[in-house]
Amino acid sequence: MIELNDARIAVIGLGYVGLPLAVEFAKRFPVVGFDINLSRIEDLKSGKDTTMEVNPQELIGNESLVFSNSIGGIKNCNVYIVTVPTPIDQYNQPDLSMLQSSSSMLGEIIEGGDVVIYESTVYPGATEEECVPILEERSGLKLNDGFFVGYSPERINPGDKNHRVSNILKVTSGSNSEAANFVDSLYSQIVVAGTYKTSSIKVAEAAKVIENTQRDVNIALINELSIIFGKLKIDTHEVLNAAGTKWNFLPFSPGLVGGHCIGVDPYYLTYKAQSIGHHPEIILAGRRINDGMAEYVASQLVKGMINKSIHVKQARVLLMGLTFKENCPDLRNTKVLDVFHELLDYGIEVDVMEPWCSKQEVKSSYDIELIDTPQEETYDAIIIAVAHDEFKAMSIETIQKWGKPSHVIYDLKHLFPNSNLTMRL
Repeated sequence: MIELNDARIAVIGLGYVGLPLAVEFAKRFPVVGFDINLSRIEDLKSGKDTTMEVNPQELIGNESLVFSNSIGGIKNCNVYIVTVPTPIDQYNQPDLSMLQSSSSMLGEIIEGGDVVIYESTVYPGATEEECVPILEERSGLKLNDGFFVGYSPERINPGDKNHRVSNILKVTSGSNSEAANFVDSLYSQIVVAGTYKTSSIKVAEAAKVIENTQRDVNIALINELSIIFGKLKIDTHEVLNAAGTKWNFLPFSPGLVGGHCIGVDPYYLTYKAQSIGHHPEIILAGRRINDGMAEYVASQLVKGMINKSIHVKQARVLLMGLTFKENCPDLRNTKVLDVFHELLDYGIEVDVMEPWCSKQEVKSSYDIELIDTPQEETYDAIIIAVAHDEFKAMSIETIQKWGKPSHVIYDLKHLFPNSNLTMRL
């Protein structure tokens, strides 16, 4: 096992998780940020972070932080922290391909005493069942003899400028007590909020995957209540505000559940549960409800249009926002895109305005042409889909001007609770 003071760190994957982590560790250790995306590396070297998670001054002029897309650039490191995405496939099954590829690459270069730490969200057992065998096969070394492994799940909240790497308590673990102590001590160097060392890697993996599963189930409950209250002609948010006067009522709101965590992580847990013969009823029921909200939103909008005698086919609708959450350029697993496609299925023409994303990225990723400024008296319906600050700063009167004389405004994010001009989720 290497000494803490001798740590030379490589962070594998420089997205929303890896880049802020690399920046923080570079304040105490020499760090190489590695990513296979050459354009990403070139942007970072010039001080540009398209995820908007770190500032240019944090990237330029720090001699302890360098960036590379070459395996040779990380060969002299001895601590490797893997922060690659762990998405799901079209069948909602875990996609560990990037995690496996990273493990295969690291297996070619790790040496005796090196430590590999995983931060990517997985199901309990994945690190030791999927990653360690690849490291052993590629390196010819044995776990806890030739090399060591740790797991410290990421808790990054994209776009959140208050909860950062250093002030979010960090769960840590290791492949044996020596590795666990090293991993815990390593993160203690940068996390002022403290660390929580678990007894095993599986416990740390399970803790991570249930954090977002719990949120997913709670949001699903509120989404189902919103559907019920909608049929009863009751304002959901008014009900939630009334119920929230009780001290132990949990504050969740209805909405679209996307992103790389809440809409994905539960499927990792259900996959593992089913592999051991247990069918998870509540978790999958919650997933069905949340995955069905885009279809519900589109159908409610169409009903609202019909009630105003607006012809649906070839109607024009404006979608305000495309990212999976407010004030963040992250488009991963955004459910607003599902709303977009649902509306297209009704024969509706859809325009999208999104101030947080580049037109080029949206065009290349989804073949959608973003618009800058909507024209007045153009739209039969408008959906306020994401609560960006830019939209909050608008008045309902400004948005209303974009609509035709007869139009529908559907306020998914409850930005205008006192307006009688909008539908609300």
